Amino acid sequence: MIKGTFKRNTSGRIVSYEISGHANAGEYGNDIVCAAVSALAISAVNGIEALAGIQPILDVNHEEGGYLYVEVLADMTQEQMNIVQILLENLLLGLQAVQEENSEYIQINTQL
Repeated sequence: MIKGTFKRNTSGRIVSYEISGHANAGEYGNDIVCAAVSALAISAVNGIEALAGIQPILDVNHEEGGYLYVEVLADMTQEQMNIVQILLENLLLGLQAVQEENSEYIQINTQL
């Protein structure tokens, strides 16, 4: 099962997310749940870098896959923060939509 955790600060802003595990919803290379989660999660990182112009803290398991941790620091302009929050909220919405259709393979939650 894929597990995703989004952490919010006291202002309600998403400051990090962690995604781990494998969906096992299909054969390797044909797992659409895994593909959807991977595409959404990596797209958010790419958007943060390209559109907000900041480099988030990343921890990725390149050998086995199935693990991504992303954290954004508070040291950014208001415009950058707005862009980052839009991207992260969109990621959360996308993952929740995947979960609605595939709850046996993915679990997403948020924490303060």
